[in-house]
Amino acid sequence: MEYRELVRIIFRRWWLIVLPVVLSAVSAVPDLIGDSTGAPGGFTTQIRYSAAQRQNMPDRDGDYQDVWLASQYTVDALTDWVRTASFRSEIRDALGETTVALDSLQVAADNARSVGVVYMSHANHEALDAIAEAAMLVLSDRSQRYFPQLGGEAAQVTILEPPALSAAPPALSSRLAPMVRLGVALLIGLALAFVAEFVDPTIYHADDLRRMGMPLLSSIPKERA
Repeated sequence: MEYRELVRIIFRRWWLIVLPVVLSAVSAVPDLIGDSTGAPGGFTTQIRYSAAQRQNMPDRDGDYQDVWLASQYTVDALTDWVRTASFRSEIRDALGETTVALDSLQVAADNARSVGVVYMSHANHEALDAIAEAAMLVLSDRSQRYFPQLGGEAAQVTILEPPALSAAPPALSSRLAPMVRLGVALLIGLALAFVAEFVDPTIYHADDLRRMGMPLLSSIPKERA
């Protein structure tokens, strides 16, 4: 099929091509509105802290590099602990009888030397606020249950800045979904146009006769205004 014939089909059946695209665009409006007014990706927060093992240090000379190294090891241990199911269990216990659901809670952790960061996300703003408070309590008061090297005392944890909640961006798949639907609708419209052209016996152009093997003796041009 020649390029000119493709162009003719598209202009002749344009409404079949546009119709699925319009319907798909209408169905995508709620998603687009939701992305601009809500927080489809939920909410995120982070807790920055420093930590060290409680100890009575004797008076001595030196630069205390071993104290800073011990602090780094403590934060390393807490970072690994935050990633475990036991940390989530301690958060659940700290929340007590509240109805905060932890099903959508996501927890991650990282640290740079003696400064640790706990990353958390949740679908509900109020729930994440309560969870962040519980997480800070767990970090400060319950680490001795999991690290015997702390000698039965919780690590000394200092929160460097209060957690601030912010709306998380929606997932990439959610952001691309409307565009994907529009692309699929366009392909469906093109398919409908070519199917309609195939089953339509009407002769629209002189080239249609030539493809049928019929000679063209003469033609009447369209009347020009």
